[in-house]
Amino acid sequence: MSSSTSSQPLVHPAVPTRLLWTVLATVAVLTLLAYLVAFDQGAVSRSGMFLHELMHDGRHLLGVPCH
Repeated sequence: MSSSTSSQPLVHPAVPTRLLWTVLATVAVLTLLAYLVAFDQGAVSRSGMFLHELMHDGRHLLGVPCH
């Protein structure tokens, strides 16, 4: 009788390291951007009002309450 199990080990496809780091970096940048637009309220922009006003307009564009 023949055996139903294979002598070869089961191999899972590996995720390329470069793709993994690219995805992680993209998620980190998008998370930071979401924080700046939705929750920052100008705390990061210490040097001027440009970043605050840019993010304020972004909140209005996305419908996030800010007033």
